[in-house]
Amino acid sequence: MIKTDYLIVGSGLYGSVLAERIANVLKKKVTIIEKRNHIGGNCYSEIDKKTGIEYHKYGTHIFHTSNETVWNYLSKFCELNSYRHQVLSKYKNKIYQLPINLETINSFFNKNFNPKEAHTFLERKTKKFKKKEYNNFEEKALSQIGKELYEAFIKGYTKKQWDKDPSKLPSTIFNRLPLRFNYNEDYFNNCKYQGIPEKGYTEIFKKLLNNKNITIHTNKKFYLNNNYKVKYSTIYTGPLDKLFNYKFGKLEWRSLRFKKEVFKTDDHQGTSVINFPEKKYQYTRIHEPRHLHDNRNYSKAKTLTIKEYPDSNFKEPYYPINTNLNRDMHRKYKTLVKNKKNFEIGGRLADYAYYDMDMTISAALKKFDLLKKIN
Repeated sequence: MIKTDYLIVGSGLYGSVLAERIANVLKKKVTIIEKRNHIGGNCYSEIDKKTGIEYHKYGTHIFHTSNETVWNYLSKFCELNSYRHQVLSKYKNKIYQLPINLETINSFFNKNFNPKEAHTFLERKTKKFKKKEYNNFEEKALSQIGKELYEAFIKGYTKKQWDKDPSKLPSTIFNRLPLRFNYNEDYFNNCKYQGIPEKGYTEIFKKLLNNKNITIHTNKKFYLNNNYKVKYSTIYTGPLDKLFNYKFGKLEWRSLRFKKEVFKTDDHQGTSVINFPEKKYQYTRIHEPRHLHDNRNYSKAKTLTIKEYPDSNFKEPYYPINTNLNRDMHRKYKTLVKNKKNFEIGGRLADYAYYDMDMTISAALKKFDLLKKIN
């Protein structure tokens, strides 16, 4: 039997930040149950044995935030390098800038617009798609960038990513895609802090959880009927449908799978991420992780690339599909949580939300403030 002050299910950012705060501030004992064989959740990074290059096992993660509270907290556990995220997209054997900016517009339409001219040009392209309210992703996208750019860079990629026609997806998903009328290529330009942890993500989690009050059990699954003796609270960070044995049905998730390849060169594609929106490619992106740490002395004899394939494996959930049906189902599961004494939920999976890393950390810190008042 596990006896502890706090039981945390999941060692991703949400669970690990809470564990660190509870152990160091409240001086209480924390037990973490993790179903995988490692800590860190989807932020986990490791060294590729064939090349010696550190990569993010579950897809490239770039930390970015303007939240001072989050940064003041995280900076105690890491330093960021100088990496600035640039995304490129390959369409009809030509490379374009993403997010769509002045360079993308001029290159795609073979123009030489200044910012004002480009804006006027797109206004004419999008005028017929403008509405007071947008019912789905496709309507919102067409109203912002027009048919040509949408069909080249967004439509096919979105279909592959979500396995749904964009007309069946919420319009809010498009809000994550910036549109610029200058030559700024920094994807997260609006964020004050941006980069990759100098020593990798896994090192952050090792520091967060390095406390005698924290005990970690990997390769261990959590069930509601397990006989745990928890003094204060159980904090669950996994999917709610699985927790309650799919009582109301299965929430829809998109998952990912990855295929690693090694090339005998020092640089295969020249950047960390390239999108492949066309239908003829089954994958959506190719990552080359050596570019995330340009200051490291990696071997020039080999480089690692990772193809990213969208998948429907609900056992490894990544992205919630926020349709009305799924949101209603999630609310039903949340009502079951309210009936459980001293049981808390949080994080991307439990909240069925598309959180960035800084949002997850912020949510964990706010949850800790509530726990501190209660206990």
